[in-house]
Amino acid sequence: MRTLKIVLLTVFVFSLVPIVGSTSGPTLANDNNIREDKPEEGIEGESSSDVDWTPVMEAIILVESEGNPRAVNGNQVGAMQITPICVKECNLILKERKQKKRYTLNDRFSVEKSKEMFLLIQSHRNPENSVEVAIRAWNGGPRYSKRATQRYYERVMRRMK
Repeated sequence: MRTLKIVLLTVFVFSLVPIVGSTSGPTLANDNNIREDKPEEGIEGESSSDVDWTPVMEAIILVESEGNPRAVNGNQVGAMQITPICVKECNLILKERKQKKRYTLNDRFSVEKSKEMFLLIQSHRNPENSVEVAIRAWNGGPRYSKRATQRYYERVMRRMK
């Protein structure tokens, strides 16, 4: 059973690794249900460090946990409701960048470290710095469905206003 879990986790994590030469990952036919190559919003040519993600992160925190850094919902914990898979992805990104820093599962309870993880994922998975992609992917993962993430996207956008 343990081996099966490890294999499934490995397959899932590697499915998160982008295809070489692709910035947006695989795309299916656009039926308003699948992520499009070109998001509706974005800031071209800027790195995540040039974008002020604070309003997005604050809105996500309000939607996810009402600002409670000790919130727990299954394996999602902290103000941003981060999963163990998300922590593992952040550590893989850091390893790929040859950085020594690593996140622990307990770091999910730190609002500051949760925001760092969010920014790290945006810098890796959202090079176009699209607010829409950031919100939808935070809820539905890198291969999110527009239909499945629509309600969440609208809730976060309302909190940003």
